[in-house]
Amino acid sequence: MMDQQFATELYPRRLHDLEEQFAELAGQIPDSPQKQALSVLHGITQELWRNLRQQGTPLAERGVQLQDIADLYQHAPAMEGAAVNEPLPVGSAAPDFALPDCSGRLISLSEHRGQAVVLVFYPLDWSPGCSQQLDLYQQEWEEFQQRGAELLAISVDSLYSHGAWAAVRGLNFPLLADFNPKGEVARRYSVYREADGFAERALYVVDDEGIIRYSHVSPFLHHVPDLAELLTTLDDLTARQAA
Repeated sequence: MMDQQFATELYPRRLHDLEEQFAELAGQIPDSPQKQALSVLHGITQELWRNLRQQGTPLAERGVQLQDIADLYQHAPAMEGAAVNEPLPVGSAAPDFALPDCSGRLISLSEHRGQAVVLVFYPLDWSPGCSQQLDLYQQEWEEFQQRGAELLAISVDSLYSHGAWAAVRGLNFPLLADFNPKGEVARRYSVYREADGFAERALYVVDDEGIIRYSHVSPFLHHVPDLAELLTTLDDLTARQAA
């Protein structure tokens, strides 16, 4: 049986308990091919665990799991405050831009000409409302795909922050870094909060010709925009294009 200190330090408590149960039961089984097979299986399990330990990260070795990082937003200070900007009007041309995603690839609005684009401006990665909002869009990602809409999320965070945040939250759509010059694209869309140094929580729907067909700024930073209203807008846009 493995060393007690090793088990306590490296094994989760549940695995340690199972290891003790195996050792107790193994002594009660008479020698047989079945016992040998169980011993081999036990050895395989131990070897797999050792390999996982060798591949573990420093955080994992300290007992910090990926989900712990993903849930940090639940303990972050609340992000509140009334809106201070009015969005660009419906019917106006959407300002073009080119911003890097978390891999450093530049993504422009104009490259999506010919399809609907949803621009999601949000204050900051890792903040409570932003985590909930983008989690919602990820969960309903098929709804956007079925409507042929591209989703582009934009904040003033760096591409490195975007990469880490997308990884822990499991986000598949692009997160674009409006980082340098800070907030330049948010300013073009009239949603930059100068006093705070980040964007409003705002949505734009841009049609296949680059015209704004929907614009919305949440009345308060912690208000997540209504998803049903956004999807209805995309449905109306699809119907208009078909007509």
